Amino acid sequence: MINFNLEQSVLNHKLSFVDLELEQIKQNNLYRKLRYGKSNHAHITINGKKLLNLCSNDYLGMPVTKIKIKQMQSSSRLVSGNDESYKTLEKKLAKHKSQQTSLIYPTGYMANLGSITAVAKKGDLILSDELNHASIIESCKLAEAKVSIYKHNDMGDLNKKLKQKGKNKFVITEGVFSMDGDFSKLKEITEIVQKSKAITILDDAHGDFVIGTDGKGTPNYFNVTKKIDLYISSLSKGLGSFGGYVSSQNNVIDLCINKSKSFIYTSALPSFLVEYSLKRFESNREKQRKKLENNTNLLAKGLRQIGYQIDSKTHIIPIIIGKEKTAMNFGEFLFEKGVFAQPIRYPTVPKNKARLRISVTAWLSRKDINITLAIFEQAAKKFKT
Repeated sequence: MINFNLEQSVLNHKLSFVDLELEQIKQNNLYRKLRYGKSNHAHITINGKKLLNLCSNDYLGMPVTKIKIKQMQSSSRLVSGNDESYKTLEKKLAKHKSQQTSLIYPTGYMANLGSITAVAKKGDLILSDELNHASIIESCKLAEAKVSIYKHNDMGDLNKKLKQKGKNKFVITEGVFSMDGDFSKLKEITEIVQKSKAITILDDAHGDFVIGTDGKGTPNYFNVTKKIDLYISSLSKGLGSFGGYVSSQNNVIDLCINKSKSFIYTSALPSFLVEYSLKRFESNREKQRKKLENNTNLLAKGLRQIGYQIDSKTHIIPIIIGKEKTAMNFGEFLFEKGVFAQPIRYPTVPKNKARLRISVTAWLSRKDINITLAIFEQAAKKFKT
């Protein structure tokens, strides 16, 4: 017992820096803790309290169908986990993106990590928008290429920085930016990229299945589909299933299969999840897209009428609060009133640009939106936004 206590004391001392770091995080109003809840359509129940859920990425809110669970797991796809259902879904996703072929990953994060590090290497140049998602930022770091960050949607800065040396040059952007809800200037970006003979990589996780004709994504919306060299997207958001995927020409996908560590060294998604994605892909998504568009317009218009500054034209509507502590108090007020909208703080967004990030879904009814607006009106008066 004495030896155990002594060992525990030594261990605690060795890890005391962890407590110091956590305390610093708390002092800066950046501490995070998990909240356990149960989601059900437009609502989420947390600690027995039923709330309207304005944090869901299940944008289309398609009806939930029963999943017939077969074998849970086998192996990586290069060993024995490559179920035939992958082939069917990947063909459909390639057609969806007007590309030769696709490759499914366990998550969208892993799709970014795997594909970007497979195609970009030492001696290359990557141009990345300053507001790109963390998975893109980490992928660029791991790729060993030179990384140059251009100002958000600033075409002058992109043009200038593309003049730097690089064996191969890549421009990476999101289609719909996840924290600001604004569109990438894809039309201008693809024009600049074509002139410089660079390669366009697009993460369209928040636009796919939602934006454009038949939900074909942000490039379709801007009529630049054929100008995207490598698509990266998610099956977990608009489609409401699970997983990530990339679409490109055959040789690029072949390279990902052979070089992508987040594809090679991980277990395959269980086949029942692939089949579930396939069912949702083949379902009538258009009705839900129209409802989502209507809900987005109603909520954005109502928030503007209350006095909030809403610049977003998409289903991601940020309300910029500023100070982290105020954003936390704002979020708690909404929670008490029956709305779940988690405050987003640094490092997800810059310091002193904390916000409420509203994710509109087709699950919301007109009544839900009216209730939401009434509560946000109360919050506006309380916090004088």
